[in-house]
Amino acid sequence: MDCGVITSKSVLLLLSLAFWAAAAGLSYVGAYVINTYKSYDNFLQDKYALLPAVIIICVAVVMFIIGLIGCCATFRESRVGLGLFLAIILVIFIAEVSAFVLGFVYREKVKTDVQSTMRSVFEKYDGKNPESRVVDYLQEQLHCCGVKNYSDWTTTQWFNSTGNNSVPQSCCQQEAKNCTGHLDQPQELNTQGCALELESGLQSVISYAMLVILGFAIVKFFGMLSVCVLTCKKEESGYQPLYSGVFA
Repeated sequence: MDCGVITSKSVLLLLSLAFWAAAAGLSYVGAYVINTYKSYDNFLQDKYALLPAVIIICVAVVMFIIGLIGCCATFRESRVGLGLFLAIILVIFIAEVSAFVLGFVYREKVKTDVQSTMRSVFEKYDGKNPESRVVDYLQEQLHCCGVKNYSDWTTTQWFNSTGNNSVPQSCCQQEAKNCTGHLDQPQELNTQGCALELESGLQSVISYAMLVILGFAIVKFFGMLSVCVLTCKKEESGYQPLYSGVFA
């Protein structure tokens, strides 16, 4: 058994064993992206932005079975098994490349999506409805206030109806214990707008997911090369001439 076959088998076995770890990792990434988007779904009209995460989870579902197929095919050097393993890896590779491309596209689309919907959600704020709870949660978690800055609240219907010259208390800084949201005390408020913070957070999540996808896609590429090497070597060994002493 030459070095190429040994190396190829080692790569395939490591790849097969890595499928279980990959399934766990991809599931975590997909669930994390979906959970992040659900926290801010009122600001995102395009639900197809979740498509990369859904693809990741679908890929993870079949990882365990694929790992078993890879191990068995590599140990037995079955041409059918290796061919099936190659086909599966190729399908997953295409899916991961598609998810990577979609992630890149929607990473750039997040900015326009957030900007176009956030202001309308803030306009619906009344302190009681579901949109109000989402806005308060967003401002508390991201330590922001308003769309572009805290002064955006002065143009909302809620601000005009209250007449107390204040913004929601979710705009208050965490260390400001006696903050009432009054605009006469801007030093106690988070002045940074939420649009920029949300865009940055969502783009970071997508970038993280894209890096993970790219890493797994590179591993799959080398796995496909190893299957090809092992299959070719097996074909060569199966056609040795009679005078070579094999049947002596």
